Amino acid sequence: MKEFLLIVNLVLSIIITALILIQGKGAGLGSAWGGGGEFYHTRRGLEKVIFKTLIVCVILFMLVSIANFFL
Repeated sequence: MKEFLLIVNLVLSIIITALILIQGKGAGLGSAWGGGGEFYHTRRGLEKVIFKTLIVCVILFMLVSIANFFL
């Protein structure tokens, strides 16, 4: 069981790292590839999906880490 939780933790950490790198530095996906010059930008479409997926993965990572600690 402990090995399974460690593997899940490792996979989640890789996914979280990839999602953070995809997001770009304080900007939307459009400006990461040369577009956009706006100051304030709301998340739409794919950016919103990536952001929500990141939140879910971080919460799962925390829960799996806590479960791994107590087992």
